[in-house]
Amino acid sequence: MLAHWKAMDGQSEAVVDLAAIRSNVALMARHVGNAEVMAVVKSDGYGHGARQTAAAALAGGATWLAVGHVEEAVALRAAGVTAPVLCLLAAPDAPHRDAIALGVDLSAGTAGLVRQIAAAAETAGRPAKLHLKVDTGMSRGGAPMAQWPGLLGAALAEQAAGRCEVVGIWSHLACADIDGHPSVDAQIAAFRDALDQAERAGARPLVRHLANTPALLTRPDTWFDVVRAGGGVTGLCTLPGGPPGWLRPAMTVRTHLVQVKRVARGTGVSYGHRYVTDSETTLGLIALGYHEGIPRAAANTVPVLVGGRRLTIAGTVCMNQCVVDAGDMAIEAGDEAVLFGPGDRGEPTAQEWADLIGTLSYDIVTRFTGKIPRSYSGVTEAGLTEAGLTQAGLTEAGIPAARADAGGVRGARDHTEVARAGGQEV
Repeated sequence: MLAHWKAMDGQSEAVVDLAAIRSNVALMARHVGNAEVMAVVKSDGYGHGARQTAAAALAGGATWLAVGHVEEAVALRAAGVTAPVLCLLAAPDAPHRDAIALGVDLSAGTAGLVRQIAAAAETAGRPAKLHLKVDTGMSRGGAPMAQWPGLLGAALAEQAAGRCEVVGIWSHLACADIDGHPSVDAQIAAFRDALDQAERAGARPLVRHLANTPALLTRPDTWFDVVRAGGGVTGLCTLPGGPPGWLRPAMTVRTHLVQVKRVARGTGVSYGHRYVTDSETTLGLIALGYHEGIPRAAANTVPVLVGGRRLTIAGTVCMNQCVVDAGDMAIEAGDEAVLFGPGDRGEPTAQEWADLIGTLSYDIVTRFTGKIPRSYSGVTEAGLTEAGLTQAGLTEAGIPAARADAGGVRGARDHTEVARAGGQEV
């Protein structure tokens, strides 16, 4: 059940539990009731593998997928994914024609970008499917409310000309993970205003979406037609304290000690001697460092599970190595060291690491993207049945099977069949 496997000192790997991903999505879908789930698999599926995460999410009931860049969407199509895919990043001069030709939905937040996408659609020979983004208070992408009428006008003009179809309207929340923050209510009100303006202008979008993972979990008034689950798909969340207990972290990062040594009291450890032993002790060497994903800020702070006990990283995290102090505990080269996981065996979680060094769990897991081998588990557990594997396009090894008809994708007018009927395809 290995993917992207290669030999690595210390036998390091990131193990991704696909059954957990499927279960997370199924539970989120149940939580939001009639709203559909759009699984965001950008940045290589938050470091978990975009294709594998997408397949497990679709098996769990997601009806849409979302990515950041066009190249990510193209890769999903090449892997055989035929479910609706939205490219969230509205970037001028992106390969829009490639996306349109493959039936990928595109976001647009300016009138100029709408016209650029429309020109690409003309060369592609099919209308572009647009999700118009309104900036309701994030102050990042999207049209500010003052520019929203202009964006609507440009999009509807291109729709009348047959070059675009407005299939979605969306926005993004800035503070949904801060309990009681007044901006959330303000953004909801602005979004409703934008929808009213769109309806009066003649837009009839298939889907309206505002909620991210924190809002999905805590604010039913943000759900609309679709919720965008990002970190929640992989069992993570930016809410204080992390995700609710019914979401399960899907990634475990583990390695093995490559050397063990006994040192005297007063021994300085690693660069700068930021850690000095206070007694005779045993040190264990891990062949992972900040290049592979361990934050340099983890020095003298972050725990690792070795032999059933939590040992703190001792001293400076180096580029490819770090050290743990085992005291008088009996350890030896080859012993497993679990950096983080779901916490079942007492190992730290990505949320714990994030809390200790003042960052997000998303930051922790994505640090390991492509830096260590990934393997996949859970594909034969009760939560991931044979029917689910077939439906999601997974091989028995847990890797999405590329279909021979990968080029055959649905057009915008067929979104209703996929997104409304609850069928999932890969």
